[in-house]
Amino acid sequence: MKQARPYPQLIVTRKAARALAAGHPWVFEGEVLRIEPSPLDGTVAHNGCVVDVREENGTWQGSALLSQESKIRARIISRNANDRFDEGFWRRKLEWAWQHRVTCMGSRALPGSAPDTECCRVVFSEADGFPGLVVDRYEQVLVAQVGTVGMELLRPTLYPLLLDVLRADGQDVRAIYERNDAPTREKDGLALYKGWWEGCAPLDTQVCVHENGLAFELDLENSQKTGFFLDQKYNRRAVRELARGRRVLDCFCHVGPFGLNAAAGGAAQVTCVDVSELAIELARRNAQLNGLDANMGFTCANVLDYLPELRRDRARLREEGGPFDFIVLDPPAFTKSRGTVRNAARGYKQINYDALRLLPRGGYLATCSCSHFMTRDLLAQAIAEAAHDANVQLKQVEERQQAPDHPIVWGIPETHYLDFFIFQVV
Repeated sequence: MKQARPYPQLIVTRKAARALAAGHPWVFEGEVLRIEPSPLDGTVAHNGCVVDVREENGTWQGSALLSQESKIRARIISRNANDRFDEGFWRRKLEWAWQHRVTCMGSRALPGSAPDTECCRVVFSEADGFPGLVVDRYEQVLVAQVGTVGMELLRPTLYPLLLDVLRADGQDVRAIYERNDAPTREKDGLALYKGWWEGCAPLDTQVCVHENGLAFELDLENSQKTGFFLDQKYNRRAVRELARGRRVLDCFCHVGPFGLNAAAGGAAQVTCVDVSELAIELARRNAQLNGLDANMGFTCANVLDYLPELRRDRARLREEGGPFDFIVLDPPAFTKSRGTVRNAARGYKQINYDALRLLPRGGYLATCSCSHFMTRDLLAQAIAEAAHDANVQLKQVEERQQAPDHPIVWGIPETHYLDFFIFQVV
């Protein structure tokens, strides 16, 4: 690319260039050789601005947003030299993101239910070309999380465009709630806060939304992440399809979506367990809201202690609704860095071992990991070792990942973070 451009120049190492050429969108702090002013008009780089990424030999690798305080120093937003980063550019990217959801999920709802796009992830950070921005839709409310300075500066542009794109498609969206309280923002020098975006009239943060034909009361202000784990939408449906007549133990239940889906699928009994009292209370209310509470029980406990206790104490097992013939393990991420993967693998092995020791022959286990550091193969190895130690064999029913509103982009391994298995114990 020979033409002079109005963007400062980020000159990177050959190692960085190889990673960029392979499709990864990040440039790390140690891969930056220098930053030069724009060759067109001498514009100097500032935190959050657009920069052109080049090798020392002049090869252009794309345009990126600069993060001067982060170890991830730049994040690619375009590999097209003809792009200009105006409102039209960002509108096109939002339209593409939304149409992906409509195409992949718009016709998959259960009979009589609202479209699956009523509750879905609308923008998934790097996977949609918005590095550091996550937007989840809960019917009339969008919940946004901004994690990078580039997206922080673009909020006044992106939020109105996003509302306009959705409304132009006939979607009833009325407000944006910001959950910018994640500590990771501090890595980009950003303040922590949460609240309604000033560009819209505030609504109630206590909302009732629907997924898979079930109603859920959510606390958008205080719940984990943006309020709900939308990535398991179709995995919950897979559990629902196998639950009829079974006694189900839903571990790490959060506000109850796996357990409620099992109950809706005709489970004989469902017990939901979580360490959070708030989550258990919301799960109980959600069961009542859907008229499913008659065959559901709720226990506030640490699953890591709870499962071994059930194994040792058969009377406690009966009190909790067991013996169980279907166990769901949906734990939080046991590792958020490469350095703790070994310890995490031991944790995944242990909870799967404890679950398998509770299940009879012919019982079912649904188990997963939501950390991209705990790769599919590492998780499979931990499960296989657990089965070996429990002296059982596993017949695979399904292998799944996150829902398609959380797209996996090849070349960006961080976008593949959820692996989900269903097995029968044989």
